[in-house]
Amino acid sequence: MSAFDLFFQQLINGIIKGSLYAMIALGYTMVYGILGIINFAHGEVFMIGAMVAMTMTTILLKVGLSPILALVVAMLAAMVACMITSFLIERLAYRPLRHAPKLAPLITAIGMSFILQALAMLVWGREHFPFPEVLPSDRINLFGNVGVTMREIIIVVVSFVMMGGLFVLVNRTKLGRAMRATAENVNVTALMGVNPNKVISATFMIGAALAAVAGVLFATNYGGKVHFYMGFIPGMKAFIAAVLGGIGNIPGALVGGLVLGLVESMGAGYISAEYEDVFAFVVLVVVLIFRPSGLLGQRVADRA
Repeated sequence: MSAFDLFFQQLINGIIKGSLYAMIALGYTMVYGILGIINFAHGEVFMIGAMVAMTMTTILLKVGLSPILALVVAMLAAMVACMITSFLIERLAYRPLRHAPKLAPLITAIGMSFILQALAMLVWGREHFPFPEVLPSDRINLFGNVGVTMREIIIVVVSFVMMGGLFVLVNRTKLGRAMRATAENVNVTALMGVNPNKVISATFMIGAALAAVAGVLFATNYGGKVHFYMGFIPGMKAFIAAVLGGIGNIPGALVGGLVLGLVESMGAGYISAEYEDVFAFVVLVVVLIFRPSGLLGQRVADRA
């Protein structure tokens, strides 16, 4: 493969991976924008989405549904499961600590991550499960040796449609206005007649729905990696993407995810794929040193 082909192939790979990171990162950045906490259990919500979808797809294919219909139904089931899980996390783990010192919800988030991993291990076991082949994997040659599969095109299209839907919701709907108002000041928003508890719960659930879709898309593309621990690394990378773009900034999560995906892909192509995970954490260190507010410069005020 020529240098030209290598660059464009890694560019395509980076966009595919970055779109998934961006979808997960939106959950981190929305919660942080409103509550000022990092929901480290969000990676496990991503994992639950993939596991539920894998189980549902397998069952539906056995009863005779077409692969695409089975995947759509499984994705909807995964979204519902993740939204319920995230609602319970917020209601039981975070809401009682809303006025506690900031270290308390951080420790709780890490604890919830371990709890969800343990529950998933009890339900599905320790095995690595293959995700059924439901999306077409035909390769389309763009030019030279550069190509992309239909499955990868579907992943990118679905990712951007979901993220576009979120931007419309946040900027064009009553719930979105309530979310933006709550992010500015929870107490004043309550005085204006908005129930902040409902808005915060809705924020967790919307982020969980995006994480569920990302989990399903990730599992379809990396089918041999569906297991109870699969959410940790993608979750951490999505957190890095949120920090890179500017934590609390929704467009920043999209930019950060794409940039991180490109950095990883280029690093794997030009240096070594063995250090792919290292590149993400190098990016985190560099950003925290030189631009802690992120690429888009969003600064979130400390909450009292």
